[in-house]
Amino acid sequence: MRTLFHLPLDPFSRKIRIVLAEKKIEVRLVVEQVWRKRPDFLGINPAGEVPVLLEPDGAAIAASQPIAEYLEDIAPATPLIPGSAVQRAEVRRLAMWFDRKCYDEVTRNLVGEKLKRHLAGEGEPESARIRTGYRNVDLHLSYINLLAERRKWLGGSDFSLADISAAAQISCLDYLGDVPWDDYLEAKEWYARVKSRPSFHPLLEDVVAGQRPVGHYADLDF
Repeated sequence: MRTLFHLPLDPFSRKIRIVLAEKKIEVRLVVEQVWRKRPDFLGINPAGEVPVLLEPDGAAIAASQPIAEYLEDIAPATPLIPGSAVQRAEVRRLAMWFDRKCYDEVTRNLVGEKLKRHLAGEGEPESARIRTGYRNVDLHLSYINLLAERRKWLGGSDFSLADISAAAQISCLDYLGDVPWDDYLEAKEWYARVKSRPSFHPLLEDVVAGQRPVGHYADLDF
């Protein structure tokens, strides 16, 4: 059986967990505390980061976008980068937007400082980075709101990797109660549809030691 090395509140790990579930690919989940720098794990991925998908034959695929593309290749019957070449490019563009821009400007500053730093034993959070995260969260929710107003799903008419990448980031923020949903009703409706999908339900059961989720986190109707 395939193995996925992951962290429960790592957005990139969550992205791949959703992709695997959408494609109905069975996988064994292994929580990898990357801050421990375990030699066996570094032997699989010298970057020391999750997610890493380990195939039964020992082949290892690291980083969320390469894993997602790999899974798209081996399980094309449930396409998550669908449509024409132009449509697929748009899905990839949005996946990159949330993987890079949203993560760097928001998730890293809020989840990274408020939770991951504590779990890794790296001391108190940096308040300046938290303030930066709060300033930037409105930019990304406004963008989701705009896309949700104009399209059925973020990338177009079909549920896709764009929605998965966005929801993976947003779900981590929502766990901590850092999403002002009432100011972004189209984004809220979109997210409710995403988290109602069976592929998303296991994420709503995640609980990180020392930090329980906000009350509405697992509520499909908010």
